Amino acid sequence: MKLIDLKLEEYLDILLSDAPAPGGGSVSALAGAQGAALVAMVCDLTTSKKKYADEHEYCAAIREEATDLYKELAASIDRDTDAFNLIAAAFKMPKETDEEKALRKAAIADGTLEATKVPFSVMEYACKGLELADRLNGHYNTNCASDLGVGVLNFITCMRGAWLNVKINLPGVKDEAFAAKCEEEGKAMLEKGEAIAARIYGEIEASL
Repeated sequence: MKLIDLKLEEYLDILLSDAPAPGGGSVSALAGAQGAALVAMVCDLTTSKKKYADEHEYCAAIREEATDLYKELAASIDRDTDAFNLIAAAFKMPKETDEEKALRKAAIADGTLEATKVPFSVMEYACKGLELADRLNGHYNTNCASDLGVGVLNFITCMRGAWLNVKINLPGVKDEAFAAKCEEEGKAMLEKGEAIAARIYGEIEASL
């Protein structure tokens, strides 16, 4: 059964246990999905109010993008655990002969690459989510200010957590050019996200 299909209590019970997955990567994706859901909710609570009629079309467009992000981030909860399981399975492969060792080494490399790509994509989704929140800022039902603020906090938590999962796997990535690209682009993306999140959160906090 997929993690996304579990009841909340079941999911939390697995996190509470000594099971190695789901772990921080899946939790980061969940945080991002929550952020996207909150952005969509704020849009809905704006388009449903006549007071914000001038913003209805604008918010409806953002809502559609937020929904797409939500779907990708929700799916990434399982993608991250699946990638971890690839590595775990590879380490359990036999290594008695040279051929077995070679197959095992290749499987570990493939799993590590996937376990790096998934959280990197989660970072990209979360960064897009912060950009959506930035576009929504100033165009929404102000009664939902705290909801948008929490959405922003979820997005930046998602980005930070996903970045840690990228970083921990990068040393095992055999493609040095790809690893260097992830390092450089990941740092820049996180810096951008941190700046957006800090500004929006500060503006929302000051408005309350």
